[in-house]
Amino acid sequence: MPFRGVYKTESEDSYKMSRSGIELYVKCPRCFYLDKKLGIKRPSSPPYTLNSAVDHLLKLEFDTHRVRGETHPLMKEYGIDAIPYSHKDIDIWRANFTGVQYLHSKTNLYVTGAIDDVWLNPSGELHVVDYKSTAKDSEVDLDSDWQMGYKRQMEVYQWLLRRNEFKVSNTGYFVYCNGIKDKEAFDAKLEFNIKVIPYVGNDNWIEDTVENIKSCLDSDKIPEYSSECEWCEFQTKIKKIS
Repeated sequence: MPFRGVYKTESEDSYKMSRSGIELYVKCPRCFYLDKKLGIKRPSSPPYTLNSAVDHLLKLEFDTHRVRGETHPLMKEYGIDAIPYSHKDIDIWRANFTGVQYLHSKTNLYVTGAIDDVWLNPSGELHVVDYKSTAKDSEVDLDSDWQMGYKRQMEVYQWLLRRNEFKVSNTGYFVYCNGIKDKEAFDAKLEFNIKVIPYVGNDNWIEDTVENIKSCLDSDKIPEYSSECEWCEFQTKIKKIS
């Protein structure tokens, strides 16, 4: 039975590795090791409850069209020939502690990832869809370096669905909601401009990364500090003055 929490090298059970765990390893193997192998987590940030509310409302809205088997107006607006995908496991795929699941036999890692949505095109291909929300003055895009994490996130979801033998398009979509801040009055409601941004994913990096994660977990050596990790930078500065 898959287990989560602190990794135990001697355990024969598969170890749950979430999409966010993969992202943590990519960003900083040291922080990943401290978390998964030693149980020392980074300080947590406050939950993004407004973002979660937007995600929930979008899911309800797309579910209305899913039940009817019809295209959502946003799809029509952006010329996307697809409908929300109706599948018996869609709610399992979207749940945080289940998600789309795959046992990677070579490493015995049980990889999971909770998707926001899946769309189906006339060719029978699935499009992974991720909801994002923000509030900025400029138009939303995917051009910033820090948004590489968004792209890797989508690629992990594409990889998971493919490993579950679904036909998955390389093209996924970000439904990006941008809060409007120039209204004359709040009136107890927050309005958004919504943009659908296509992204062509490439999951070729994931297989090697999962194997590297397994090697990292099985090692007795803590990875070196990363010069690109703000948490590692904080630790090294503290060491200098202590």
